[in-house]
Parts: sequence; structure tokens; C-alpha cells
Amino acid sequence: MEYGKKFSSISPSPTLSIDAKFKKMKQDGIDVVGFGAGEPDFDTPQHIKQAAIDAINRGFTKYTP
Repeated sequence: MEYGKKFSSISPSPTLSIDAKFKKMKQDGIDVVGFGAGEPDFDTPQHIKQAAIDAINRGFTKYTP
């Protein structure tokens, strides 16, 4: 498969690189605290979900000025 020229100029994600290093260190038995990528292990609180829905319904879907 061939990729376009712009594809080769894309840099790897620093966050994913840090996360890979964290996982390797943890696998090697090193006690580390990971501050890289991750997924929360809890649901978003209902009031935050509702605030997001309300903002979308009011058209607040752009970046701040």
C-alpha cells in the first residue's frame, strides 16, 4: 500500500509514546504512576452529562473566543 507524501510528515503522538513506555515499565515490575493516556473507570456524573446536552441544545458547540 502506498501513502501520500503528507502521511510521512505526521509525527507519532507523544501521549501514546509516554503511555507505551509506562506500560512497558509496569510490565517490567517497575512501580510507576501513569500520567499518559487513559480511560476513566467510572461513568460521567449525570449533572455533567445534562450540562453538556443543554449546551449542545443551546448551540454552544464552538471554541471560546
